[in-house]
Amino acid sequence: MPKLDTDYQESLVTMRDLMENADCLITQEQVERALDRMAEEITRNLGDKLPVFYCVMNGGLITTGHLLTRLGFPLEVDYLHATRYRGGTRGGELFWRVSPEIPMAGRHVVIVDDILDEGTTLAAILAYCREAQATSISTVVLVDKRHERKAVPGLTADYCSLEVEDRYVFGFGMDYKGYWRNAPGIFAPKGM
Repeated sequence: MPKLDTDYQESLVTMRDLMENADCLITQEQVERALDRMAEEITRNLGDKLPVFYCVMNGGLITTGHLLTRLGFPLEVDYLHATRYRGGTRGGELFWRVSPEIPMAGRHVVIVDDILDEGTTLAAILAYCREAQATSISTVVLVDKRHERKAVPGLTADYCSLEVEDRYVFGFGMDYKGYWRNAPGIFAPKGM
């Protein structure tokens, strides 16, 4: 297996080099403050509704985990997996990997994801929630990317405290070719 070892070492060096040279757009402390603000607003609006939170995998995993620990009211948690990236850096056709298990009908549904970029994935998930007859649907994203390419004009998240410029970003759930979801903040590769 020498080829696998060589490929692994090349990937390791490439990913370490990427992180060492990346631009930090949003620090861990700024992310934490943003999560606090969103949690306060969500608590005011949904704290008495017994909502069900659906984490959009894989990107929404870290945001969901950090957000839920800030919410001091009863709620349920489930996940769904819809993606356009599939390990790349450019989105393609929407691919559904896993549908949620907890029924949405008659529930106050909260969709949590990492970023609102073009919004194609989020728009498809919202259509799914409407078809499932959710009582209400709220969207939470950690980051909104500033540009004019939204899939649905005027598409916004109900809860979002951070914005980034129109660059490829990774960290705090967002990945670069499958890596660095664990980066403590929001970063952009040099030149991207």
